[in-house]
Amino acid sequence: MSYRPLSLEGRVAVVVGGTTGIGRALSLGLAQAGADVVASARGAANLASVAAEIEALGRRTLRVASDVSDRSSLEALRDAVVSGFGKVDILVNCAGRTQRRPTLEVSEAEWNGILDTNLTGTLRGCQVFGRTMIERGYGRIINIASLASFVAILEVAAYSASKAAVASLTRQLAIEWGPRGVCVNAIAPGVFRTALNRELLDGTARGKEFLMRTPMQRFGQVDELAGAAIFLASESASFVNGEVLAVDGGFLASGVNQ
Repeated sequence: MSYRPLSLEGRVAVVVGGTTGIGRALSLGLAQAGADVVASARGAANLASVAAEIEALGRRTLRVASDVSDRSSLEALRDAVVSGFGKVDILVNCAGRTQRRPTLEVSEAEWNGILDTNLTGTLRGCQVFGRTMIERGYGRIINIASLASFVAILEVAAYSASKAAVASLTRQLAIEWGPRGVCVNAIAPGVFRTALNRELLDGTARGKEFLMRTPMQRFGQVDELAGAAIFLASESASFVNGEVLAVDGGFLASGVNQ
């Protein structure tokens, strides 16, 4: 059996939550690897700018908004991509939100909102796009987990619970859908400074502790996540299924660092 390169030529990818932060980096990375990429999110302004960046790389795209809390919008996105490109090979579920608050003060509305976006939104994406992948007998789904899928992080109970569940959902779908040609994996990013978390990191004791616990002694750059996504989406990962791949500068391996 010959080596299968990390090319995504001829593949069609959808990145939900793909126009800012980590999602944007993954959208552009998949395009650089050869895929046609539809980066979708709620915000119309960012849709146009990221689509233009994808087209500048010589790849095809669409400008279609979606909201992971609204199943019908995901179905409309899927239908638009299938109509425009004939298929969906790759799905990246990247929409997410967080809020730092002592757990005793977390309202049910806040808890439910975070879980609906991070966990149920991921499930909706998997169901909506997974169905057409299963019908074709081929697909690559990449969910976004977290360090919080594995370890506790102070005062983000809803986020942590949602991301632990995303890791579990990834494994569950892998055993259900792997035999039907759809590999389901996840990436667990370490500490990457984005609009989602910058208030929790910049100049804070929390940020300093994250750096102390990361052997590479820096925050990640979002572009450094693209390689993991390209690998998991490619034929080089044809026998990788149910894996949660940490890209964390060694955080989860860390014990005593000095």
